[in-house]
Amino acid sequence: MKQSILIGIAGGTGSGKTSMAKNIVRDFNPDQVVIIEQDSYYFDLKDIPLDARHHHNFDHPEAYDFELMKQQIRNLIDGKTVEIPVYDYKTHTRSNEVHRVTGHKIIVLEGIMVLFDPELRDLMDIKIYIQTAPDIRFIRRMTRDLKYRGRTVDSVINQYLDTVRPMHEQFIEPTKQYADIIIPEGGHNSVVVDLFKTKVTSLLKQLAK
Repeated sequence: MKQSILIGIAGGTGSGKTSMAKNIVRDFNPDQVVIIEQDSYYFDLKDIPLDARHHHNFDHPEAYDFELMKQQIRNLIDGKTVEIPVYDYKTHTRSNEVHRVTGHKIIVLEGIMVLFDPELRDLMDIKIYIQTAPDIRFIRRMTRDLKYRGRTVDSVINQYLDTVRPMHEQFIEPTKQYADIIIPEGGHNSVVVDLFKTKVTSLLKQLAK
């Protein structure tokens, strides 16, 4: 039996997905809310030589373990406990730690490919696509990768040109057709955020019936 609502937030790298997710759920009880990053479901590359891992295409649908993702999201919606993988971006492997999640009424799944899989889309109560100018997204990605993921400027630029941009055009941008709403510039749109909070409150009331 459905115990939770699922919100999917998609968009290109650096589009503002995380900001939107946090702003939508900010005024709800923290114990009721969980934000799950799709990147947690990258396949473990431990069997690939370290040098080769850096050249892996992380922006292709096949980089993600969609089957595990769907299984765990279904379990969460049904009120069950799951152990979400913790991904190490520096080694491109799953760590020995897991993120134990249970009992949340509001589940937000955010990531570049969350609207790609039809079965995953069908689980969602709200589907959002964040549309942000490519130059803004690239700057945000550069800043993030240099600061938090141990990358170099050259590696970020090369990856963007080789895989990030072409994969965005081929796989990510087309998924906006499945969104309930397309939002420019992410979570800084206060009008849209307030509208979604109202919708989420309405869905929670329906769960309680």
